[in-house]
Amino acid sequence: MSVTTRFAPSPTGRLHPGNLRTALLNWLLARKEGGRFLLRFEDTDEVRNQQPYVAAIEETLRWLGLEWDGPTRFQSRNRQAHLQTLRQLAECGAAYRCFCTPARLQADRRIATARGLPPRYSGRCRALGRAEAEARAEKESFVWRLALHSDDPDAVVVVPDRLRGAIRFSRCDLDDPVVVRSDGSFTFLLPNAVDDACEGITHVVRGDDHLTNSACQVWLLQLLGRPVPCYFHHGLLLDADGAKLSKRFGAITAEDLRAAGLLPQALVQTLARLGHPNIDEQIHDLAGLARAFRPEALSTTAVRWSDELLWRWHTRLLRALPAEELAGRIAPFLPPCAKGRLVRLAELIAPNLERAEDAARYARLIDAHAAPDAEATALLQGCDPTLFRTARTLWRECADGEWRSWTRRLGEACGIRGRRLFMPLRAALSGSCHGPEMGAIIAFLGRDGVAARLDPDTLPQRDG
Repeated sequence: MSVTTRFAPSPTGRLHPGNLRTALLNWLLARKEGGRFLLRFEDTDEVRNQQPYVAAIEETLRWLGLEWDGPTRFQSRNRQAHLQTLRQLAECGAAYRCFCTPARLQADRRIATARGLPPRYSGRCRALGRAEAEARAEKESFVWRLALHSDDPDAVVVVPDRLRGAIRFSRCDLDDPVVVRSDGSFTFLLPNAVDDACEGITHVVRGDDHLTNSACQVWLLQLLGRPVPCYFHHGLLLDADGAKLSKRFGAITAEDLRAAGLLPQALVQTLARLGHPNIDEQIHDLAGLARAFRPEALSTTAVRWSDELLWRWHTRLLRALPAEELAGRIAPFLPPCAKGRLVRLAELIAPNLERAEDAARYARLIDAHAAPDAEATALLQGCDPTLFRTARTLWRECADGEWRSWTRRLGEACGIRGRRLFMPLRAALSGSCHGPEMGAIIAFLGRDGVAARLDPDTLPQRDG
């Protein structure tokens, strides 16, 4: 069977890691099986939809490398199919108008709760005759509901799930869900199922918060005689505190991470492994992740988002970038310099970077007048300027490549050695107390570059 999956966001906000994980898992499954991955915007909520979010979501998917097959689809453009399905359901008594006001529904819920019953819809309008319902619809506000609930204990809906097996739902426990709002717009349930059928969706990977939705949709599809997709209901991705990620309540977004300089592949590497321990810790491109992906291994328990894990992957990937690409990323944080020199610097400091902006602490390697970082400044302000004057004099006397003999002579002349000698030299030359080996720093700077950075006039002055 040819596999077709989809990512179906609503254009009501930007994507957070939970949304992105769903997109990635569906993409990986499609690519693993040589199938198709579709992008469909579920844009039936006219009140909350915002067109700029369509472009933002598309751009985020492209940033991650999650290209989709065919044109972008929009649920609103399939409205006639949704209306036709509603008419078909109404004709067979599987959908009905509900005239209950919000106040009436709230009162019903209070009564049910007081009786120790689930606060579901009472079914009050379900028994209305067609003529009465149509007459009331001329003058009263109403919604459409599915006639899903049943008092028959043998009435069940079975959701085929690859992670959990066949999940049985008693219709006694299911509500009559609203499928059309009072303003005539469709809710999630019906259009989502109809569009999946129209587009030939064969597999759906989504969070277990959709289990009840899936039961409703399986019942609906079976009633319509349409194929039921294969489901994978994985455990949710929670925030670090164990709460559900939500666009409405300020979850971090892909745009936030991108603005922070995150490499897109760091997000991909992280999301592919959360709740999916089958993938090893090697760096894989998207094709490699698809080959390693085992959808049946997805965890059914919730997993927590980890900023630490994400940025650990970022650091690892940043250090592995080709020198020219890394040079482009660190350039905004450094004084201007020739491209070749910037590439050499990238090669030199790559093992010491966690983020691109860390390159700023090595600005002194490019410009002798650049200020050292805070730690190096504090160290240098505590040093006797005589150390650097002596170092500069001895450096001029030193033959090329003889930096070890230079430091030995300097230590003897000043009566210091070890860290007391090398830390001030490192701070003066590179602008940081940490970083590449001394020999590599000296080789990068060259004879004149070292001399320039040992000039006491370019260094922070001693306190007092």
